[in-house]
Amino acid sequence: MNEIKKEDIRQEVFDLYDDYAHNRIDRRKFMQNLSAYAVGGLTVASLMSFLMPDYHGAIQIHENDPRLKSEYVNYQSPKGGGTIKALLSKPDNAKEKLGGIVVVHENRGLNPYIEDVGRRAALAGFVSIAPDALTPLGGYPGNDDQGRELQSKRDRNEMLEDFIAAYEFLKSHKDCNGKVGVVGFCFGGWIANMMAVRIPDLSASVPFYGGQPAGEDVPKIKAPLLLHYGELDTRVNEGWPAYETALKANNKEYKAFMYANANHGFHNDTTPRFDKAAAELAWKRTTDFFSEKLKVK
Repeated sequence: MNEIKKEDIRQEVFDLYDDYAHNRIDRRKFMQNLSAYAVGGLTVASLMSFLMPDYHGAIQIHENDPRLKSEYVNYQSPKGGGTIKALLSKPDNAKEKLGGIVVVHENRGLNPYIEDVGRRAALAGFVSIAPDALTPLGGYPGNDDQGRELQSKRDRNEMLEDFIAAYEFLKSHKDCNGKVGVVGFCFGGWIANMMAVRIPDLSASVPFYGGQPAGEDVPKIKAPLLLHYGELDTRVNEGWPAYETALKANNKEYKAFMYANANHGFHNDTTPRFDKAAAELAWKRTTDFFSEKLKVK
C-alpha cells in the first residue's frame, strides 16, 4: 500500500478524529465510523495509524538540548494539599531575569509535544513552566488515549486552579522578572482565556483554538490577548463571534488570527492536522507578542 498523504484524506476524517480526540465518541464508534472512509486501498488500521500522534519523529527541541536548562519541578496544588509536576525550562546562558510563560497542555496531560513547546518557549528567550494537570492521578500515562481518559476524571475548574498556581509559582521564581504570560492549546486554550479572566496582573494570554469564556466574564479581562483559530475548526469557532463582540464592547486589547484551511490542532506537529505554514506563523506571532508584553519597562 502506498503511503497515505494528507491531501488524500477527506475533511470528514479529520472532523471524526476531532470528535474522538475530544471524547464525543469512543474508540469503538470512531473505528466504526472510520470504516466508511477505508476505500481505494485504505484500511481502518492504516487510517488509524496515520491519524495518531508521532511523538518520536516530531520533537523539535530535545530534552538534552545544550542550549537549555530543563528540569522537573513540583509546586503546591490549591486542591487536595498535593503537588503538581511541571517541566521548567530556560536558556542555558541567561544572564538576567526573564519573562515567564505558562504552557498549558491539551486534554491529555503533559505529553511530549507540550514538553517540546515548553522548551521552544525557553529557546525563544523565556523561562517556561509546563505543568501536568494529571499529576494527582499519576501523571501523563505515556499515551494520549489513556491521558484523555484520566483527564476526563478531573474537574476542569480544579485544573484551572492548578494552572493559576503555576502562574504564581513562576511569577515569584528567581529566574523570572515578574511578568508572566500563558499560552495554551485546545483545552489549554480555554485555560489561557480563563486565566485572563481570573488573574488581574497576567501580562499576556495566547489561546490556540481555545473555548471562550462567558460573556459576563469578559469585563474582568485585563491581559492583552493574542488568539489563534483554524478556519476548519467549526466547533471552537462557533463561539468566536460572540467573544469578539464582547471584547470590542469592553474595549479589551486583542488581536485574533484565522488561519485559512487549518484544522483544530494545527500547531501540533505530531499529527496530520499539523499545518506547517500556519503553525510557524502563529508561533512567531506568539513569541513576538510575548517579547513585547513580558519585558520590564
